[in-house]
Amino acid sequence: MDSKLVIDTGDTAWMLISSALVMLMTPGLAFFYGGLVRRKNILGVLMQCFIILAALSLQWVLFGYSLSFAPGNGFLGSLQWFGLNGVGLEPYSDYSATIPHQAFMIFQGMFAVITPALIIGAFAERMKFSAFLVFTLLWATFVYDPMAHMVWGVGGWLRNLGALDFAGGTVVHINAGIAALVTAIVIGKRKCYKKHPTSPHNLPFSVLGAALLWFGWFGFNAGSALGANGVAVNAFVVTNTAAAAAALCWALLDWKFNRNPTMLGTISGAVAGLVAITPAAGFVGIGGAIAIGLLSSVFCFIAVGFIKHKFGYDDSLDAFGIHGVGGIWGSLATGLFALKSINPAGADGLFAGNPKLFLVQIAATAATMVYAFVATYILFKLVDKFIGVRVVEEEEAMGLDLTQHNERAYTMLE
Repeated sequence: MDSKLVIDTGDTAWMLISSALVMLMTPGLAFFYGGLVRRKNILGVLMQCFIILAALSLQWVLFGYSLSFAPGNGFLGSLQWFGLNGVGLEPYSDYSATIPHQAFMIFQGMFAVITPALIIGAFAERMKFSAFLVFTLLWATFVYDPMAHMVWGVGGWLRNLGALDFAGGTVVHINAGIAALVTAIVIGKRKCYKKHPTSPHNLPFSVLGAALLWFGWFGFNAGSALGANGVAVNAFVVTNTAAAAAALCWALLDWKFNRNPTMLGTISGAVAGLVAITPAAGFVGIGGAIAIGLLSSVFCFIAVGFIKHKFGYDDSLDAFGIHGVGGIWGSLATGLFALKSINPAGADGLFAGNPKLFLVQIAATAATMVYAFVATYILFKLVDKFIGVRVVEEEEAMGLDLTQHNERAYTMLE
């Protein structure tokens, strides 16, 4: 704590608003994913998202924040701030020079909530709720928290390496995307994966969810400036620009290759663009944002439409195809398009004459992928061994709403 630091009320107000915007992204994700599954599983998806909001909020204030941001080593924080001990209402120079330390803590807490929720899309419609809850808590503790510390924590290995991740390309999207790929492969395909189409049961719900995600993403990215300042404005503008370019690009790709521009494709493109701009939002200008958005749709369109089918894994809602692939592209693109003229605290990228940053981004991206893959595989297999991750075939056929929660979203018969 530094007694000379003074709270800026404008910055504090913006950070509280941004925290609320990021919180809204988890219910938004619930609707986005919920509309894409079959009607017998929508409550299962909604429940998974909402229970994460509850469980991870407690994990974060008890020890997750401390493991992520407290002084420690290059890979993990200590338990110095257990139960928010020492995390008060005064500014903290290392993270929150103009806002209360707890404002920074709760903003970061909303990131910790939504990240494991992204993985839900990979194993939708077939995972036991008990196993899901245990796995989520373990994953947050042993995968998310160390990665947050390595990238954002003072003394973190990747931070010291010079890696740039403005709002979560590595920590959130690559981390969750690789975890999604691992869990989809380990849990196996849905029983109906090849025999029956599993089209979205309520696409308007998914459109609503995508709109809430886009809206909340302004807090996600612009809030990561940690103040109401020029960097926040730039992040806000390029976030919207990349999402718009990506949504339009995917619609055109659909039109070209699938004969019709689709609503599902358009919202998928918007999310892909939001994912890809996330690590770069505080470091790139409009030109970089448009390029990042357009190419995010190209890469994710290929991953969703071709790669998944070629290799035959059942990433139910394309969590890896959008968050993993989009996050990888966004992290690498930061090394291409970053400009110190946008943010003096960043660095110039390859196209501004600094190839070193691009090499650092490659290293950080690869390290995140390897750590997320290995750690997720170990945790998921452990949970499977002791609890069993998958529901039995009869429960999968009946749907998770009834078998896991004894509730039904709709009164009409299937």
